Amino acid sequence: MVAVVAMWMMSCSTTKYIPEGQYLLDGVEINTDDEEFDANALRQYVRQKGNSRWFSLFKIPLGLYAMSGRDSTKWLNRTLRNIGEEPVIYDTLQANLTSSDLLTAMQNMGYMNAKVEHHTETKGKKLKAIYYLRPGSPFLIRHMRYDIQDEAINNILTANDSALLILHNGSPFTVNGLDKERSRITSLLMDRGYWKFHKEFIRFEADTMRGSRLVDVTMHLLRYRPHKDAPETLHPCYKIRSVNFIAADSVGSQIRRSVLENNCALQEGMPYSASAVQRTYNNYSRLHAVKYTNLRFTELPDSNLLDCAVQYGVNKPSTILFQPEGTNTAGDLGAAVSVTYQNRNLFHGSEQLSVQLRGAFEAITKLEGYQSQNYREYGAESKLTFPRFVAPFLSNEFKRNFNATSEVSLSYNLQNRPEFHRRVLSAGWRYRWGKPGDRWTYRFDAFDLNYIRMPWISKTFKEEYLDSVSSRNAILRYNYENLFILRTGAGMTFNNGINAVKTNFEIGGNVLRAIAGTLNFRQDDNGQYKLFNIAFAQYFKFDFDYTRVYNFDENNSLVMHAGIGVAYPYGNSKILPFEKRYFSGGANSVRGWRVRGLGPGSFKGHNGAIDFINQTGDMKIDLNVEYRTHLFWKFNGAVFIDGGNIWTLREYPDQPGGKFKIGEFYNQLAAAYGLGVRLNFDYFVLRFDMGMKAVDPAYEDSREHFPILHPIFSRDFAFHFAVGLPF
Repeated sequence: MVAVVAMWMMSCSTTKYIPEGQYLLDGVEINTDDEEFDANALRQYVRQKGNSRWFSLFKIPLGLYAMSGRDSTKWLNRTLRNIGEEPVIYDTLQANLTSSDLLTAMQNMGYMNAKVEHHTETKGKKLKAIYYLRPGSPFLIRHMRYDIQDEAINNILTANDSALLILHNGSPFTVNGLDKERSRITSLLMDRGYWKFHKEFIRFEADTMRGSRLVDVTMHLLRYRPHKDAPETLHPCYKIRSVNFIAADSVGSQIRRSVLENNCALQEGMPYSASAVQRTYNNYSRLHAVKYTNLRFTELPDSNLLDCAVQYGVNKPSTILFQPEGTNTAGDLGAAVSVTYQNRNLFHGSEQLSVQLRGAFEAITKLEGYQSQNYREYGAESKLTFPRFVAPFLSNEFKRNFNATSEVSLSYNLQNRPEFHRRVLSAGWRYRWGKPGDRWTYRFDAFDLNYIRMPWISKTFKEEYLDSVSSRNAILRYNYENLFILRTGAGMTFNNGINAVKTNFEIGGNVLRAIAGTLNFRQDDNGQYKLFNIAFAQYFKFDFDYTRVYNFDENNSLVMHAGIGVAYPYGNSKILPFEKRYFSGGANSVRGWRVRGLGPGSFKGHNGAIDFINQTGDMKIDLNVEYRTHLFWKFNGAVFIDGGNIWTLREYPDQPGGKFKIGEFYNQLAAAYGLGVRLNFDYFVLRFDMGMKAVDPAYEDSREHFPILHPIFSRDFAFHFAVGLPF
């Protein structure tokens, strides 16, 4: 469909606004005669690029502009020009500057004999610009010499067999490399007390030999001179004499001084450190009570001592948020309201207390055989977050090296439905931490307790779904029983903007199982131990998620995602709790299926009223490829292909065809394809995805198994609305 629309729009002359004697820049190519040289890495130096393309193929914005008439007084013409894109007219001056920039870039990379050839190919009023790069052979450092004119700095940099100096004989000679080394040494010295040091004190001298690719390099580190008329001296090395905390107003005094001191990386008697200054800013930005921070340094006359003044302002200690919302569950309308109270400085240590009360009501229709036709929910949730590690046996030095939060939570949820009443009590203690500047973050859930109680179940619901022999109800019945879930978990996350990795591991029930064994609890007829006459779940769960982004240009990227999850009930459990089971389909999975509408394996649901329970599993695979492009204004587009499914690891009679089998699972992988439109408001993204089934493992007949060949829109289409990107 997109291709058809694009071809129709391109049928309009895209060159009708190109003046005579000029050309539309139809494309730009960068080629090279060196297979090992990455020419595309220099595309950023191209000053003039062609019109943007949707999905790197279709110049839709240019086509919209070309559809406009010349009469700018007409609303339609002005609109088409505003949402369209004006044609890019080839400019020889910009082309020459591009050639110069490409040559400079290659020389900075060490290809001192590089050349750039610029060619053009024309067809009608369209022109293609081609830049041919001939980098030649890179230059190498033959002899690296260091001229450090400050004895104290020389001792620092040449200690430990010059471990702090990384340029040596045989290193590649690149201007970028020399500049990075200059910045690195500057940062190193500014962390060793050299408050007034800057990179202009470091200069490089290069001596090349004609006809040779070898370069003699000398690094000169000059002595200190405060201004050009002053005599040269040794570089002053500063220590912190005092650190003073200054509140912007009297409210700031409510923060304990010990909290301010612990989050200040600068210490009295220690050398000045630029990294410590940045860590201090980062630490204070994490404190909920602190609004802003400013560090000022004052040099004491005739000394190498600094006084540091930490100025800070604070936020309002308490806020109350009232939030109404509307609900719609399968056509049943309702309303909800929540009130949230926050205290950002509960114990005068920037601890944040959050208490939320929530109530919801929904009018349930088309539910026969039940006395009440309404759904009511009441909930209370509280969280207390400490901006530090709150744990025994951890040294203060260890705590200073990490940005950490500790969180304790307690919540209670009451649900009254026509079919059943459900109560959930939860409590937990969690840690989150990471090193400043590190791309890894970590999570440890010391404990997470859930107590699920079912005080009442409707007689109709019990007879029809839980007690009926003919019903596929083993998994269903398990999820309407009283249950304890006590788990411990950990996870790691890595993200550098290109690669993202998430791992999660949790294990539940082992502590309760150990207590049951130690105290000689009795097992019931099903072989289960119980605590206070309530069974507890025992299981392990592992998840791994990987995302890779390939950026083609500022408007187009390809994102590849793979995720796998495995959970297994054992010991006191034969079935995973519903909250821990996997499901497939929906906005973040295989988007040709509705949420919880796919799997497990080749299982085919029959009765939507209860199959949402049976369409869950113990294992999940997700495979996704998505091409993203900028359309116009805040609108982005996407085309995607999704694959995956869920499986059970045990044979359940309620889920025929659902068990994972190593020799069959690949035949049970579902596939879907589709289009997406996204509204990017920077702070959040509204996403609309339209998916179509391509391969449906629930059917064996080829016409139904391959809906991509025999699509039925009413059967194979799924629409998804979500906030945020899928991966």
